[in-house]
Amino acid sequence: MKLLSIAVPSYNSQDYLHKCLDSLVLGGPDVEVIVVDDGSTDRTAEIGRDYVARYPDIVRLESKPNGGHGSAVNKGLEVATGRYFKVCDSDDWFDPEAYQNVLEVLREQPNDDSAIDLLIANYVYEYAYNNTTNVISYRNAFPVNRRFTWSEMRFFRVNQFLLMHSMIYRADRLRLCGLKLPEHTFYVDNIVAYQPLPLVRSIIYLNVDLYRYFIGRPDQSVNMNNMIKRIDQQLRITRIMLNLYNLPRDIVDRQLRRYMYRYLSMMVSIAVIHLILSKDEENLKKIDQLWQDIKDYDLHTYRRIRMSLANSAMSLPGRGGRYIARKTYMVARKIYKFN
Repeated sequence: MKLLSIAVPSYNSQDYLHKCLDSLVLGGPDVEVIVVDDGSTDRTAEIGRDYVARYPDIVRLESKPNGGHGSAVNKGLEVATGRYFKVCDSDDWFDPEAYQNVLEVLREQPNDDSAIDLLIANYVYEYAYNNTTNVISYRNAFPVNRRFTWSEMRFFRVNQFLLMHSMIYRADRLRLCGLKLPEHTFYVDNIVAYQPLPLVRSIIYLNVDLYRYFIGRPDQSVNMNNMIKRIDQQLRITRIMLNLYNLPRDIVDRQLRRYMYRYLSMMVSIAVIHLILSKDEENLKKIDQLWQDIKDYDLHTYRRIRMSLANSAMSLPGRGGRYIARKTYMVARKIYKFN
């Protein structure tokens, strides 16, 4: 069994896959790098085969018909042999020093069920358009360099969430929660960052900047214009997450439940603001439908999410309310560098 499996969902990634894989193979023989070629029409598969030939004990290539990012993650998890599992998108990469620190901690875990369920590390936004970076760390939210549980989690800053980029799960936690991502749908990384949480019992946070998250490609799913065009996919993921758990009933730990409410609130806020930004009358109707769906699902959850700070600001009525919501979003985007 490998120590860590890293799935690399890859679709037409020839221009940046080299940089990604060059960083991942530095993990050595303890690591399994699974390049999942998702029906690419360029040289992605050829590059994958080249790395398999050069690093036969580290890299493997899985080629499949195009199914989208979620399908590629599903395939990676299906074939992974590592005790721990992580996703690295093909245009992103790992910091070499932080990578070795992470592997050292994973190697120290006992060979039984007392091993940690989740390792958290910082991630770094790499902005191509102005050549700047923005580190998202969790020093304020978690104890550093020791085991802890959700009960020790502190308050997060407004721009802090546990995203897929910061998380390395024990693979059996992902399988036990039945993680199966929808195909041909963007934003599935939110499900990865949310669904397994109730099965996580022990955690370690390392204050190292492991994951380098590239921002700047015009076709990127987090590009604002793309998010508006793909708003129905954002809504789909939000509804899937809402229906995963009845938080008041299913989540016993108070700190974890509070965090999961906060994550759902963020997902709803993102959907609502991009519906507003679209300035499309049909999209504006979808806001009311979303709130009604949440209310029908669970009244307590509806109240918690609706009364969150961001959603309260975006729920102001009429054109004036939508104008304020748009301006507030643009200011927040500049301050917190969402994308």
